[in-house]
Amino acid sequence: MLTNKIIVIVNIGKDFFYVMRVLVVVAHPDDEVLGAGGTILKHTKNNDFVKVIYLATGITSRDKSNEKKSMKEQIDSLRNDAKKACKILNVAKTDFYDLPDNKMDSIPLLEIVKIIEGEIKKEKPDRIYTHHYGDLNIDHRLTYSACLTACRPISKKIPELICFEIASSTEWNYPYSFNPNYFINIEKQIDKKIQAMKMYKNEMRKFPHPRSTQNLEKISARWGSVSGTKYAEAFEIIRKIE
Repeated sequence: MLTNKIIVIVNIGKDFFYVMRVLVVVAHPDDEVLGAGGTILKHTKNNDFVKVIYLATGITSRDKSNEKKSMKEQIDSLRNDAKKACKILNVAKTDFYDLPDNKMDSIPLLEIVKIIEGEIKKEKPDRIYTHHYGDLNIDHRLTYSACLTACRPISKKIPELICFEIASSTEWNYPYSFNPNYFINIEKQIDKKIQAMKMYKNEMRKFPHPRSTQNLEKISARWGSVSGTKYAEAFEIIRKIE
C-alpha cells in the first residue's frame, strides 16, 4: 500500500549547509592567494566555509621615503586589495590583526597562539592551511609555529594542519625543505587564482620574479607534472587525525 510521506527540512543556521569548515592563517595579505588560491576556490565552490585571517600588516616594514601615502592609507589600500582577492575566491570571512610586519618575533609567541586559538574556538575549522616551517620569512615561520601550538592534540576535535609554499619565500631559504605529500588539482581554478593575485597591484612583479603571473602559472604547472595533472597546488600535511 502506498503512503504519503512528509519530509521536513529544518534549517539550523547557515552553517548547516557547509560541507567543511576551513581556516586559512597567513602572515600577510597575498599569502593566501600565493599559497592556496586555487584550493580556496575549490573549497568555496564545494560549498565549504572558508575564512582567511591576516596576522601582520604586510607593509609597515617597507621603505617609506618614496611613498606619497601615509602608512595608514597604505595599510588600508592593501587591506582593500585582500578583500577584492577574497571576493574573487568567494571567501566567507576575513579578519586583520595588524601585528608588526616582518617583526612578529618582537612579540611573545603566546600572543599569536592566543589569536589562532580564539579563531579555532570561534570558527571550529575542520582544516587549517598555513605557512611552511622552512620559509625564509620570519613572520611565515612564526605563523606556522603558532598554528602548530594552537592545534596541539589536547581536545576531542583537532583541525587538520596543512602547509603551503609561498613564492619568493619558501624556495629562497636554504636548505630547501618543502616536501609536499598532498596535491590539489587546480586546472579549472588557475585563471581565477592569477586574477585574484592581480588584485595585489603593488605586490606583483615582472618575470622572472617569483611573484609574476608567468611564474605562478609555471609553479602550478610544475606541481601538476609531479602529480599527473595540468596545474596543481602542493601541500605538506603536518597532522591529520582520523
